[in-house]
Amino acid sequence: MLHLSGRWAAKEAVSKVLGLGVRGVGWREIEIRRTRAGQPIVALHGRAAARRDALGLREPLSVSISHIRDLAVAVAVGLR
Repeated sequence: MLHLSGRWAAKEAVSKVLGLGVRGVGWREIEIRRTRAGQPIVALHGRAAARRDALGLREPLSVSISHIRDLAVAVAVGLR
């Protein structure tokens, strides 16, 4: 369950970087993938990708996910 909680937290963090909040974008428009090394990466689609472009943010956005006991947290950063 922590795996899903971490991804949810990452999607919420990305939506805030985009200035959209949790209701401004569909959850399927923010995809949290993993590299072969296990590092989380962000793939944006639809309105989320359009907003990233409008803000002039570089692709991909950076995201970090952490778990401890029954808590999951994530931080997202967008660079111009």
